[in-house]
Amino acid sequence: MCWTLRKFVAVLEGEISIDDPRAEDVRELLERHLAFANLHSPPEDVHALDVDGLVDPAVMFFSFRLHGELLGVAALTQLDERHAELKSMHTARAARGRGVGRAMVDHLVGVARDRGFRRMSLETGSMPAFAPARALYARAGFRPCGPFGSYRLSPNSTYMSMAL
Repeated sequence: MCWTLRKFVAVLEGEISIDDPRAEDVRELLERHLAFANLHSPPEDVHALDVDGLVDPAVMFFSFRLHGELLGVAALTQLDERHAELKSMHTARAARGRGVGRAMVDHLVGVARDRGFRRMSLETGSMPAFAPARALYARAGFRPCGPFGSYRLSPNSTYMSMAL
């Protein structure tokens, strides 16, 4: 119990802020994110954004750092005036299970609300490797939905959405 409490307190001390996906440590984490996606998804169903996609003006890119160490990244992209998408979320392996992912999701949901979006959606893999991500999103209030934006129905994808 004490160890769990310490992990939770450590996450609370972290900082989520807008970051540059071109920063060296961010690039390294994004490379691991893309490698994971490519390992577990067929090429036509890898929808994670690379660095070039994350510097698009329609994308807000965030990092979670604890004492300067990068523990997680995620992006929010505008689909239209009322609809945003959570993109390219990844938590460093050493930080998994410490609440970083949930903190990032909650932060992005808050940013989306503050920017006036009415809906937030995401796409993630349907394979077993993505089960922890799907569970996290469900706990945060996302519910299954059909494809949105430019996505097409695929057995390799799970689509989720929430009203804001």
